[in-house]
Amino acid sequence: MDERPVKGDSQEDDLVLSLRRLEISDNAKGFVDLLSQLSSATTPLTDADFRARFAELAALGDNHFVVVAEDRRSGRIVATGSVFLERKFLRGGGKVGHIEDVVVDSAFRGRHLGQRVVGFLRDYAKASGCYKVILNNTTDLRSFYEKCGFTEKNIQMACYF
Repeated sequence: MDERPVKGDSQEDDLVLSLRRLEISDNAKGFVDLLSQLSSATTPLTDADFRARFAELAALGDNHFVVVAEDRRSGRIVATGSVFLERKFLRGGGKVGHIEDVVVDSAFRGRHLGQRVVGFLRDYAKASGCYKVILNNTTDLRSFYEKCGFTEKNIQMACYF
């Protein structure tokens, strides 16, 4: 899909990462472990639970896309994000993309990998016919998402169960 080197702090630190769709084998490559860096509320999944959720999301087809960045040297998943395409009655039955669960492994931050993941998801939503793509974030990540082309709009409300 997208294979470009990501520059590190030294020549030995350069990575070759590929951005691609999540695969069933990515559980063994640290995908769920990576998500725990995003939220302390991440509950470990058994392999059977992962496979069941993967099948559910795969059944949604192109309306739910999970992208991963795999470090091909180590075989580990080092970044991920997802976009869900919501079909609307507004705007002539248009679609809105919702970006979620963007995380880069702490050891790989500062190399613009997060921007590549968000850009990939934004472009995917646009190519899928979305008239906008939205996301929720914390105030400390505002400047990161502004660098990715997003502007602050309205407020977020939540009701957790």
